[in-house]
Amino acid sequence: MTSEPRIKATVVGSYPVPDWLIALPSEQALVDATRVVLHIQERAGIDLVCDGELYRFDVNHPETNGMIEYFVRPLSGIRTDVTFEELVAYRAQRGMGFRTRPPAVVEGPVGCGHLDLPQACARAKRLATRPLKFTLTGPHMLAKTLVDNHYKKQPDLAMAIAAALAEQVRHVDADVVQIDEANVPGNPDEWPWAAAAINLVLDAVKTVRAVHLCFGNYGGQSIQKGDWAHLLSYLNALHADHIVLETAHRAPDELAALRDLRPEIGLGLGVIDIKSTEIETAETIARLLERAEGILGRERIKYINPDCGFWMLKRGIADGKIRALVAGRDLYEGRH
Repeated sequence: MTSEPRIKATVVGSYPVPDWLIALPSEQALVDATRVVLHIQERAGIDLVCDGELYRFDVNHPETNGMIEYFVRPLSGIRTDVTFEELVAYRAQRGMGFRTRPPAVVEGPVGCGHLDLPQACARAKRLATRPLKFTLTGPHMLAKTLVDNHYKKQPDLAMAIAAALAEQVRHVDADVVQIDEANVPGNPDEWPWAAAAINLVLDAVKTVRAVHLCFGNYGGQSIQKGDWAHLLSYLNALHADHIVLETAHRAPDELAALRDLRPEIGLGLGVIDIKSTEIETAETIARLLERAEGILGRERIKYINPDCGFWMLKRGIADGKIRALVAGRDLYEGRH
């Protein structure tokens, strides 16, 4: 069948870093590994592919897989040496229990420094043969992980980080730019300043704008508590074309809350549970789609996706889940 699918299949971003890349990293090895990750997705039939974020992995900080250090350490106004007093203060913060050390300390005005997201995107775009999605961590999460000795207020720090990220994404040439905010779902009361910061970045995107939200994952464990009903004000405030949500690992009745999502915002439905090592069947995914469209209405779901990135899974499991994602969509749509 050659017609375009009604519901497109995509991934969230990360992929398990190949052992051989960790063992002998080099620019050529990174290019080769990225080519492999893209080919796996393309061969499976993923409509909107990602580069796997392999170049962001930090073996010293596996708990966030480079979601933090890769973005904040190159910024100007940032110091990476942390004093003992700063460590004690950081460990007393609410919501940072999944880390023992801050990635950096803010001691001056934040700027782009030597961060270079356009180059990272260009590397993947040269290798991809299907539409490419480029991902980056959002300003709310980045602000929450830092020790701030300069701005003193997290909303101000988040806006400064957002301005630096916006300058980067103005030069990013991807079919879709996705901003990942994994801390807002656990802190819904912070939505006004979180939305203001992310919208500054979204407004700088030249193409399709996406936002990914989840409740965290470390070794199969959710890091935050909450539900989508308490995030609706934030979701409806986003200047996004679509949102990419964790729904496979959530309670089934949470979907009903998304009926109140602004109709202009497309929905990316999580149908792959990345906290489970069991590979879903096509029939399971088709049933999830049928149920979701029964609740939310036909045409409401624009994408299906995993709940989050694959980086904590073994490659064989991740690959099987990628294939199942497409097979389930095709079964539901009657594509052969």
